Amino acid sequence: MQAFLISLRSEFYKSRNTLSFWSAILLPLIICALIAEGFYVNSNKLAGMTGMMQWFRFSGAFLGVMGSLLLPMLVIFQTFSINNMEHRADMWKSLFALPLPKWSVYSSKFVYAVFLTALCLTLFASFIIAAAYLMNFFKPEFKFNQFDMSALLFKLHLKLFLASISIISLQFVFSLLWSDFIQCMGLGFLLTIFGIIVANLGWKYGYAIPYAQPMIAMNAVTKEIKIDGTQTIDFVLMTKEIYVSLAIGLAAFASGYFIIRKRSVN
Repeated sequence: MQAFLISLRSEFYKSRNTLSFWSAILLPLIICALIAEGFYVNSNKLAGMTGMMQWFRFSGAFLGVMGSLLLPMLVIFQTFSINNMEHRADMWKSLFALPLPKWSVYSSKFVYAVFLTALCLTLFASFIIAAAYLMNFFKPEFKFNQFDMSALLFKLHLKLFLASISIISLQFVFSLLWSDFIQCMGLGFLLTIFGIIVANLGWKYGYAIPYAQPMIAMNAVTKEIKIDGTQTIDFVLMTKEIYVSLAIGLAAFASGYFIIRKRSVN
């Protein structure tokens, strides 16, 4: 465990000044600021809506694009950047020559990739809530303070995170196989487009396609969400696409270790 923590800390120090780390922080901040500005300027279009419906309109502007395109593309970039540091300096042999178990070194890199995605989605939920209440403070016509959507937003982003585990794992393996950004990015982009098409067509077995799972998860929420007379909202967190995402993620994680193990002895 100590070796894993040492390796994980090393990943943080190596990437703390890189775009892969700061993208997890700046991307949510910039996108939330831009969308919030658009809603603030056009606040009259939300006039007459209840606080709950204003929340759905505002948060929906983020979740739709996150599930379909933004999250997969962010994962592609971050996973490549984590392993590219070793590819670029040809440091794999030196890395595994350290007095640390290979399993700890490999798993720490994977966990760090997962952490960056979790950090990004957590900040998205936090900034959405902060932006909504800030707009409400400056413009009383907003009614965000009449309905508390905080718990639901974090649960929605948790579902997005779980649905993205398979993409994180596959892109992590791709970034181990190829040092060329164009190869990793190109394949990931094509698979993302394929996933969007599958999700939009509503294919029966679309939940088995990793790059369609975030979008399918968000589409399922709109169908499963229930609103009763007391304005309580709920949906099922663990659905079939989530279970498949976790299973693919586990299989890809194990495959990646065998790839690294074979490379380290050559």
